[in-house]
Amino acid sequence: MLPTRVFSLVGKRAISKSASVRAHGNDVKSDDNALPAYVDRCDYPLPDVAHVKHLSALKEEEKKVELFCIQFKESFAEMNRGANEWKTVVGAAMFFIGFTAFIIIWEKRCWVAIQTKRVNPVQGFAAKWDYDKNEWKK
Repeated sequence: MLPTRVFSLVGKRAISKSASVRAHGNDVKSDDNALPAYVDRCDYPLPDVAHVKHLSALKEEEKKVELFCIQFKESFAEMNRGANEWKTVVGAAMFFIGFTAFIIIWEKRCWVAIQTKRVNPVQGFAAKWDYDKNEWKK
């Protein structure tokens, strides 16, 4: 009875010790979600949180523009400038228009080639009727 009790205690300690050692090797850092997030928006020009959370000691010596860049991420001009996304949209539209034109030209040429080769000619009653004169062919 005593050896089984000793082995069970040693086994439990070995398992718990290794699990606790593995758990302490992992440091998890969490963000502070109590403060609001930083946003650059024209209708909300002064966000609650600074762009740089820890301002440097050089803050007093910086010029106006650099002070502004420390406090805010973008200026109003940078926020309001247009994106170059329209170039991508126009390029994609031109590609698809060109691809569609290529397919239409290719289909017309294939249709002409099929007609000159007499592929799938009209047979039966329809082949014996003259559609221009509206009478049977002789």
